[in-house]
Amino acid sequence: MESEVIEAELVLPIHLNFKRIQMYEKYPKGQSRGRHWKHLKQILQAENYHNYSPDEPNYVNIESPPSMHPCKRICDITGYEAPYYDPRTTLRYANADIFKVIRSLPNEYVQRYLAMRNAAVVLR
Repeated sequence: MESEVIEAELVLPIHLNFKRIQMYEKYPKGQSRGRHWKHLKQILQAENYHNYSPDEPNYVNIESPPSMHPCKRICDITGYEAPYYDPRTTLRYANADIFKVIRSLPNEYVQRYLAMRNAAVVLR
């Protein structure tokens, strides 16, 4: 059987193009694997931030002016974007199912949701 293989001269490459390279072949023993993450201190040293003008944004002065766009309205119950709000409780909601849940909530729960959003209003 071996003679047939030798006669046919079938030589397969070590890596087939369509197969994934095994990790031990890609990284021989002793070499590090994967990505090397840099700490902020290393990024700052490599970036030479002290050479930049103070107005140019970098990792040191991440401060930015307030956004000119209106803030997104988020559903108080689910966290999804909320196009609607309940006029009675002023809670925001994403769909009709959540609206039913909001209307069934006791007043103290409504107050807690509003307090989390810093919109606490005393409901009558």
